Amino acid sequence: MPRRPASRNSKSTKKPNDLLKAAGKREMLATESDRPERAFLVGVDIRARKRSSAGKNLTSGAQAARDASEKSSAASRISSVPEFSADESLAELRTLATSAGAEIVGEILQHRDRAEPATLIGTGKLEEISGAAASVSADVLLFDHDLTASQQRNIERVVNIRVIDRTQLILDIFARYARTREGQLQVELAQLDYMLPRLGGRGIEMSQLGGGIGTRGPGETQLETDRRKIYRRIRHVKEQIENVRRVRTQQRQRRESLPVATVALVGYTNAGKSTLFNALTKADVLESSRMFATLDPTIRAVELPSRRQVLLSDTVGFIRNLPHTLVTAFRATLEEVQRAALILQVSDASSPLFAEQDAQVDKVLKELEADKKPRLRVMNKIDLLSPAEREAIRDDANSVHVSAAKNIGLSTLLERIDEMLSDDAVRRVRLRVPQSQGKILAMLDAKSRVFSRAYEDGAVRMEVEAPESVVRRVQEWVQK
Repeated sequence: MPRRPASRNSKSTKKPNDLLKAAGKREMLATESDRPERAFLVGVDIRARKRSSAGKNLTSGAQAARDASEKSSAASRISSVPEFSADESLAELRTLATSAGAEIVGEILQHRDRAEPATLIGTGKLEEISGAAASVSADVLLFDHDLTASQQRNIERVVNIRVIDRTQLILDIFARYARTREGQLQVELAQLDYMLPRLGGRGIEMSQLGGGIGTRGPGETQLETDRRKIYRRIRHVKEQIENVRRVRTQQRQRRESLPVATVALVGYTNAGKSTLFNALTKADVLESSRMFATLDPTIRAVELPSRRQVLLSDTVGFIRNLPHTLVTAFRATLEEVQRAALILQVSDASSPLFAEQDAQVDKVLKELEADKKPRLRVMNKIDLLSPAEREAIRDDANSVHVSAAKNIGLSTLLERIDEMLSDDAVRRVRLRVPQSQGKILAMLDAKSRVFSRAYEDGAVRMEVEAPESVVRRVQEWVQK
């Protein structure tokens, strides 16, 4: 009997300790789940093996001249399309990893003459990378290169941590920033297309289903089951995206029934498109230095100096080697670019890579069959240039220099847009409007530029510059 209170007391003393331990464990797990993943970056520079010219006998001077001419033309074609260097590409991967929420704990750049079919960079180098990644407790290996399904599996067997290639990383960022249902559907479709060829070869979990009476025989493998489920989901997502496209087409047709042109903002990711969009439209679209912060298209009205109204569309940013699955999935969104009357191609003037970035944007526009549309280059972020660099820049027929963040050059940009748009063209006319037509006079004040005004005999003589749609409404008072 005397021992009973003691045992009761011992239980009561253990209970708070157990609770504290459980709470501590939960807190530790929560901390681990909340902390960013530790990423080790692997850059891959695969240089084309140069053909040796040894043993080649030139039969004549004409042949030598022809070869020299071919080399010169090939060099000019190569130089006409700027390329990212391996270091620049790795720096971009660093920015992508940060946008995905990763903490970068190490990186390595591997130069090779050709890709290794099984592991891309060779088993020996992989073992070195495995040791380096383990020494910094990396959670994931990020490759600045696309990997085949077999390469990804072979690499994971050597390094014993998760392996993600460039395309999967970009898809993850898109999934992170998609906010609307439309954006989420388009990202999911791209992820499913990416996942489908990577289902095979995952080991014993892909063995045949079943076992026991009534389930023996060839049956259906787990791989086939998973593929069937993904195919079914892809069909469902495509149907929903088609509904989105149908609604967007109806909205576009309603807009096109009015004399209002659409101007599309395009450019490399993080070029400042959303900042420029907000500066021109007074909207509150998310502005962020992270890549692909804008995925969901936004359209707002802008008034030009001629008092014409245009619709400005903010679109998703482009990037080098943009996964084809994303271009296909976001085609419903990118149709705004295809149907635009004018494209504003926004570039980061402060970036040393803006020429290479512009070349990548040109490549995507060509894929969208929008490369022939009227285009105005907008060199943004000139506030980040040095005073000497700012003094040297000049606007020309195809480009305007602005700073969306500091509201520099925006009035010039609007004037250039006004000049380049042929939709609802501006006319300068003389009018004699009765003073009793108060609504007409108010509309002219609101939607046209008035150069002169005089009152005589109960009427108002005016000289105005107005869009054709406005002139048609006052045609009866136009003076010949």
